[in-house]
Amino acid sequence: MEIQENIINKVALSGLVTLDPAQFYPAGERVVYDIKDNLFQGLILREKDFREFVKEHDWLQYQDKFVAVTCTEDAIVPAWAYVLLANKLAPYAKEVVFGNEEVLETVLFIKNIAGLDVEQYRGQRVVLKGCGDVPVPVSAYVELAKILTPVVKSLMFGEPCSTVPIYKKKE
Repeated sequence: MEIQENIINKVALSGLVTLDPAQFYPAGERVVYDIKDNLFQGLILREKDFREFVKEHDWLQYQDKFVAVTCTEDAIVPAWAYVLLANKLAPYAKEVVFGNEEVLETVLFIKNIAGLDVEQYRGQRVVLKGCGDVPVPVSAYVELAKILTPVVKSLMFGEPCSTVPIYKKKE
């Protein structure tokens, strides 16, 4: 007597749509420019010296890179210094932000998420994939939840086989 078992893939039949935030990860080199290297005695920024540095610096080395501009020292840096750096980096870098690596990743993800056509998820049961090979900042998940909530039937976090409910539209 032969026993035949039919294996049913309940996840496939569930109608869940998985959205992987990693798809919004822009490939490219990330660089942090720390203005601390331009501080006199690690404390102050001398305008004349800084302007000379900006004039002589090889900005081409930032070509097609994502650049975060910051100061990791506890020093008073005038805002114009960051603006001047952004002005010099803009023709070369793919993106320039003020802040650390985390701020850079947040900006990059949110800019890419902004191009998402949320209408394709209207009335769908959506799972935001919770793990993968690409580190996704929490800010990306927050942005996706913000823009998807008004259109989806339900929103979950995790994997289709094990989700955490986030939102369910009231019928």
